[in-house]
Amino acid sequence: MYQRPSHHSAGFTLIELLVVMGIVSALIAVALPRYGDYRARSFDSRAEIDLRSVAMAEEAYFLEKEEYISCANDTCAQLPGIQKLSAGVVLSIAASKTGFTGTSSHPKGSGKIFKWDSAAGGMGN
Repeated sequence: MYQRPSHHSAGFTLIELLVVMGIVSALIAVALPRYGDYRARSFDSRAEIDLRSVAMAEEAYFLEKEEYISCANDTCAQLPGIQKLSAGVVLSIAASKTGFTGTSSHPKGSGKIFKWDSAAGGMGN
């Protein structure tokens, strides 16, 4: 028996494509702001870790030289174990004879400034 070839194509209809595009657009609209938050938190983490590393290096320097030193950004590389800071991290250490305080932040972060006070025991809020 002879069957006539079907004229139906194997593609998607316009409505199916529009529905899929709508779903994908909704997912992107939800995910994009969250991605920005995750990214800002990762920059904040870099700033916090660099401050902790420099603070530990200050203590190691004190054990060796019996003094703390002030430094900012790349000049902190003179401390033992510090080659360089993470890209973009803004860090400064103010030293005295009995201790030091430090701050760090990242311009692409959430705006949070991390603080270290050696006399108060370390990282502050």
